[in-house]
Amino acid sequence: MNELFSVKDNVVVITGGTGVLGACIGEYLALQGAKVVLMGRRKDEGDRIVEQIKAKGGEACFLVTDVMNPEVVQANCDEIMSRYGRVDALLNAAGGNMPGATIAPDKTFFDVDVAQFEKVLNLNLTGTVIPTQIFLKPMVEAGKGSIVNFSSMAAFRPMTRVMGYAAAKAGISNFTAFMANEVATKFTSNIRVNAIAPGFFLTNQNRALLTNEDGSLTQRGQDVIRQTPFKRFGKPEELCGTIQYLISDAASFVTGTVAVVDGGFNSFAM
Repeated sequence: MNELFSVKDNVVVITGGTGVLGACIGEYLALQGAKVVLMGRRKDEGDRIVEQIKAKGGEACFLVTDVMNPEVVQANCDEIMSRYGRVDALLNAAGGNMPGATIAPDKTFFDVDVAQFEKVLNLNLTGTVIPTQIFLKPMVEAGKGSIVNFSSMAAFRPMTRVMGYAAAKAGISNFTAFMANEVATKFTSNIRVNAIAPGFFLTNQNRALLTNEDGSLTQRGQDVIRQTPFKRFGKPEELCGTIQYLISDAASFVTGTVAVVDGGFNSFAM
Protein backbone atom coordinates (compact mmCIF):
# COMPACT_ATOMS: atom_id res chain seq x y z
CA MET A 1 0.00 0.00 0.00
CA ASN A 2 1.27 3.48 -0.88
CA GLU A 3 1.77 5.43 2.36
CA LEU A 4 2.60 8.74 0.69
CA PHE A 5 -0.51 10.49 1.96
CA SER A 6 -0.73 8.59 5.24
CA VAL A 7 -1.32 10.47 8.50
CA LYS A 8 -1.71 7.30 10.56
CA ASP A 9 -0.47 7.73 14.16
CA ASN A 10 0.44 11.38 13.53
CA VAL A 11 -0.31 13.65 16.49
CA VAL A 12 -2.27 16.54 15.01
CA VAL A 13 -3.16 19.64 17.06
CA ILE A 14 -6.02 21.81 15.80
CA THR A 15 -6.77 25.23 17.30
CA GLY A 16 -10.29 26.45 16.65
CA GLY A 17 -11.24 22.80 16.94
CA THR A 18 -14.88 23.45 17.87
CA GLY A 19 -15.56 25.50 14.75
CA VAL A 20 -17.36 23.99 11.78
CA LEU A 21 -14.20 23.64 9.70
CA GLY A 22 -11.84 22.62 12.52
CA ALA A 23 -14.23 19.96 13.80
CA CYS A 24 -14.81 18.49 10.35
CA ILE A 25 -11.10 18.33 9.59
CA GLY A 26 -10.39 16.86 13.01
CA GLU A 27 -12.92 14.08 12.55
CA TYR A 28 -11.62 13.29 9.07
CA LEU A 29 -7.99 13.06 10.18
CA ALA A 30 -8.91 10.93 13.20
CA LEU A 31 -10.71 8.48 10.93
CA GLN A 32 -7.56 8.37 8.79
CA GLY A 33 -5.67 7.13 11.85
CA ALA A 34 -4.28 10.38 13.27
CA LYS A 35 -4.30 11.14 17.00
CA VAL A 36 -6.22 14.41 17.01
CA VAL A 37 -6.08 17.05 19.72
CA LEU A 38 -8.87 19.61 19.32
CA MET A 39 -8.32 22.90 21.13
CA GLY A 40 -10.87 25.65 21.68
CA ARG A 41 -12.79 27.69 24.23
CA ARG A 42 -16.06 25.74 24.37
CA LYS A 43 -15.54 22.64 26.49
CA ASP A 44 -19.06 21.24 26.11
CA GLU A 45 -18.89 21.48 22.34
CA GLY A 46 -15.34 20.12 22.27
CA ASP A 47 -16.29 17.12 24.38
CA ARG A 48 -19.31 16.47 22.14
CA ILE A 49 -17.14 16.46 19.02
CA VAL A 50 -14.61 14.13 20.64
CA GLU A 51 -17.32 11.67 21.65
CA GLN A 52 -18.65 11.74 18.10
CA ILE A 53 -15.18 10.97 16.73
CA LYS A 54 -14.63 8.16 19.21
CA ALA A 55 -18.02 6.65 18.36
CA LYS A 56 -16.81 6.34 14.77
CA GLY A 57 -13.57 4.66 15.81
CA GLY A 58 -11.19 7.63 15.80
CA GLU A 59 -8.81 8.81 18.51
CA ALA A 60 -9.26 12.36 19.77
CA CYS A 61 -9.22 14.53 22.87
CA PHE A 62 -10.16 18.13 23.67
CA LEU A 63 -8.25 20.81 25.55
CA VAL A 64 -9.63 24.18 26.59
CA THR A 65 -7.33 26.93 25.32
CA ASP A 66 -6.90 30.64 24.70
CA VAL A 67 -4.71 31.13 21.63
CA MET A 68 -3.87 34.67 22.75
CA ASN A 69 -2.49 33.52 26.09
CA PRO A 70 1.02 31.99 25.82
CA GLU A 71 0.85 30.46 29.29
CA VAL A 72 -2.37 28.61 28.51
CA VAL A 73 -1.08 27.37 25.14
CA GLN A 74 2.19 26.26 26.74
CA ALA A 75 0.24 24.27 29.34
CA ASN A 76 -1.72 22.67 26.46
CA CYS A 77 1.54 21.75 24.74
CA ASP A 78 3.00 20.30 27.93
CA GLU A 79 -0.08 18.12 28.39
CA ILE A 80 0.06 16.90 24.80
CA MET A 81 3.77 16.11 25.08
CA SER A 82 3.13 14.24 28.32
CA ARG A 83 0.39 12.19 26.66
CA TYR A 84 1.90 11.54 23.22
CA GLY A 85 5.55 12.59 23.41
CA ARG A 86 5.47 14.56 20.18
CA VAL A 87 3.54 16.91 17.88
CA ASP A 88 3.60 16.04 14.19
CA ALA A 89 1.30 18.74 12.85
CA LEU A 90 -0.30 22.00 13.98
CA LEU A 91 -3.37 23.43 12.24
CA ASN A 92 -3.97 27.06 13.21
CA ALA A 93 -7.71 27.21 12.55
CA ALA A 94 -8.69 29.61 15.34
CA GLY A 95 -10.04 32.96 14.22
CA GLY A 96 -13.07 35.14 13.90
CA ASN A 97 -14.45 38.62 13.38
CA MET A 98 -16.24 41.37 15.34
CA PRO A 99 -18.90 43.87 14.21
CA GLY A 100 -16.80 46.88 15.19
CA ALA A 101 -13.97 45.77 12.87
CA THR A 102 -16.28 45.71 9.85
CA ILE A 103 -17.79 48.49 7.76
CA ALA A 104 -21.48 47.96 7.01
CA PRO A 105 -22.94 49.39 3.78
CA ASP A 106 -24.44 52.32 5.69
CA LYS A 107 -21.19 53.06 7.58
CA THR A 108 -17.78 54.47 6.65
CA PHE A 109 -14.18 53.97 7.69
CA PHE A 110 -14.69 56.56 10.43
CA ASP A 111 -17.14 54.21 12.18
CA VAL A 112 -14.55 51.47 12.71
CA ASP A 113 -14.01 50.64 16.38
CA VAL A 114 -10.23 50.60 16.68
CA ALA A 115 -10.34 48.54 19.87
CA GLN A 116 -12.36 45.81 18.13
CA PHE A 117 -10.14 46.08 15.06
CA GLU A 118 -7.17 45.36 17.32
CA LYS A 119 -8.95 42.41 18.91
CA VAL A 120 -9.66 40.89 15.48
CA LEU A 121 -6.01 41.30 14.50
CA ASN A 122 -4.92 39.65 17.73
CA LEU A 123 -7.37 36.75 17.53
CA ASN A 124 -6.50 35.85 13.96
CA LEU A 125 -2.85 36.86 13.56
CA THR A 126 -1.38 36.82 17.07
CA GLY A 127 -3.59 33.81 17.75
CA THR A 128 -1.65 32.06 14.98
CA VAL A 129 1.78 33.32 15.98
CA ILE A 130 1.56 32.19 19.63
CA PRO A 131 0.60 28.52 19.00
CA THR A 132 3.17 28.39 16.20
CA GLN A 133 5.92 29.61 18.51
CA ILE A 134 5.00 27.12 21.23
CA PHE A 135 4.29 24.00 19.17
CA LEU A 136 7.25 24.60 16.88
CA LYS A 137 9.63 23.87 19.76
CA PRO A 138 8.86 20.13 20.04
CA MET A 139 8.96 19.90 16.24
CA VAL A 140 12.43 21.43 16.20
CA GLU A 141 13.53 19.00 18.92
CA ALA A 142 12.16 16.08 16.90
CA GLY A 143 13.58 17.43 13.64
CA LYS A 144 10.31 17.20 11.73
CA GLY A 145 6.78 18.54 11.56
CA SER A 146 4.21 20.46 9.58
CA ILE A 147 2.30 23.65 10.33
CA VAL A 148 -0.76 24.75 8.36
CA ASN A 149 -2.16 28.23 8.94
CA PHE A 150 -5.63 29.35 7.90
CA SER A 151 -5.68 32.25 5.49
CA SER A 152 -8.71 33.44 3.54
CA MET A 153 -10.02 34.82 0.27
CA ALA A 154 -9.94 38.16 2.09
CA ALA A 155 -6.14 37.94 2.10
CA PHE A 156 -6.10 38.16 -1.72
CA ARG A 157 -8.76 40.82 -2.27
CA PRO A 158 -9.63 43.95 -0.28
CA MET A 159 -13.24 42.83 0.19
CA THR A 160 -15.81 45.33 1.38
CA ARG A 161 -16.84 45.29 5.04
CA VAL A 162 -14.27 42.91 6.56
CA MET A 163 -11.39 45.35 7.03
CA GLY A 164 -9.96 43.94 10.27
CA TYR A 165 -10.38 40.29 9.31
CA ALA A 166 -8.85 40.87 5.87
CA ALA A 167 -5.84 42.68 7.30
CA ALA A 168 -5.24 39.82 9.73
CA LYS A 169 -5.57 37.11 7.09
CA ALA A 170 -3.22 38.95 4.73
CA GLY A 171 -0.80 39.00 7.65
CA ILE A 172 -1.19 35.24 8.09
CA SER A 173 -0.27 34.61 4.45
CA ASN A 174 2.82 36.79 4.85
CA PHE A 175 3.69 35.17 8.18
CA THR A 176 3.41 31.74 6.55
CA ALA A 177 5.96 32.60 3.88
CA PHE A 178 8.24 34.22 6.46
CA MET A 179 8.15 31.20 8.76
CA ALA A 180 8.73 28.74 5.93
CA ASN A 181 12.07 30.41 5.25
CA GLU A 182 12.88 31.00 8.91
CA VAL A 183 12.34 27.39 9.93
CA ALA A 184 14.05 25.78 6.93
CA THR A 185 17.16 27.94 7.09
CA LYS A 186 17.64 28.04 10.86
CA PHE A 187 16.39 24.61 11.91
CA THR A 188 15.54 21.95 9.33
CA SER A 189 13.88 21.53 5.96
CA ASN A 190 11.92 18.65 7.50
CA ILE A 191 9.60 21.19 9.13
CA ARG A 192 7.25 22.80 6.65
CA VAL A 193 4.98 25.82 7.06
CA ASN A 194 2.07 26.30 4.67
CA ALA A 195 -1.39 27.81 4.68
CA ILE A 196 -4.79 26.96 3.31
CA ALA A 197 -7.15 29.64 1.99
CA PRO A 198 -10.73 28.40 2.04
CA GLY A 199 -13.22 30.01 -0.28
CA PHE A 200 -16.72 30.57 1.06
CA PHE A 201 -17.97 27.84 3.38
CA LEU A 202 -21.06 28.32 5.55
CA THR A 203 -19.97 28.47 9.19
CA ASN A 204 -21.50 29.76 12.41
CA GLN A 205 -19.61 33.01 11.91
CA ASN A 206 -20.76 33.89 8.39
CA ARG A 207 -24.09 32.08 7.96
CA ALA A 208 -26.21 35.14 8.80
CA LEU A 209 -24.08 37.28 6.49
CA LEU A 210 -24.49 34.99 3.48
CA THR A 211 -27.95 33.46 3.95
CA ASN A 212 -31.36 34.55 5.22
CA GLU A 213 -33.34 32.64 7.84
CA ASP A 214 -35.29 30.85 5.10
CA GLY A 215 -32.06 29.64 3.48
CA SER A 216 -32.13 32.05 0.56
CA LEU A 217 -29.04 34.08 -0.25
CA THR A 218 -28.47 37.58 1.08
CA GLN A 219 -27.12 40.18 -1.32
CA ARG A 220 -23.65 39.36 0.01
CA GLY A 221 -24.25 35.66 -0.60
CA GLN A 222 -25.45 36.36 -4.13
CA ASP A 223 -22.30 38.39 -4.82
CA VAL A 224 -20.14 35.49 -3.64
CA ILE A 225 -21.92 32.88 -5.76
CA ARG A 226 -21.86 35.18 -8.80
CA GLN A 227 -18.06 35.31 -8.52
CA THR A 228 -17.62 31.59 -7.82
CA PRO A 229 -17.32 29.52 -11.03
CA PHE A 230 -18.63 26.42 -9.20
CA LYS A 231 -21.78 28.43 -8.30
CA ARG A 232 -22.04 27.08 -4.77
CA PHE A 233 -20.50 27.34 -1.32
CA GLY A 234 -17.85 24.83 -0.31
CA LYS A 235 -18.58 21.87 1.93
CA PRO A 236 -16.34 21.59 5.03
CA GLU A 237 -15.20 18.10 4.04
CA GLU A 238 -13.82 19.53 0.79
CA LEU A 239 -10.93 21.03 2.77
CA CYS A 240 -9.85 17.69 4.21
CA GLY A 241 -7.93 16.32 1.23
CA THR A 242 -5.80 19.45 0.91
CA ILE A 243 -5.05 19.43 4.64
CA GLN A 244 -4.08 15.75 4.53
CA TYR A 245 -1.80 16.44 1.57
CA LEU A 246 -0.08 19.38 3.29
CA ILE A 247 0.70 17.49 6.52
CA SER A 248 1.67 14.22 4.82
CA ASP A 249 4.90 13.14 3.15
CA ALA A 250 3.22 13.83 -0.20
CA ALA A 251 4.05 17.51 0.39
CA SER A 252 7.64 16.93 1.55
CA PHE A 253 8.99 19.59 -0.88
CA VAL A 254 6.15 22.07 -0.31
CA THR A 255 6.60 25.00 2.06
CA GLY A 256 5.67 28.67 2.17
CA THR A 257 2.65 28.25 -0.06
CA VAL A 258 -1.02 29.15 0.32
CA ALA A 259 -3.23 26.38 -1.03
CA VAL A 260 -6.47 27.81 -2.38
CA VAL A 261 -9.66 25.74 -2.01
CA ASP A 262 -12.36 28.05 -3.32
CA GLY A 263 -14.37 26.67 -6.22
CA GLY A 264 -12.58 29.12 -8.48
CA PHE A 265 -13.50 32.31 -6.58
CA ASN A 266 -9.98 33.73 -6.60
CA SER A 267 -9.61 33.17 -10.33
CA PHE A 268 -12.94 34.76 -11.27
CA ALA A 269 -12.75 37.45 -13.95
CA MET A 270 -15.42 39.60 -15.57
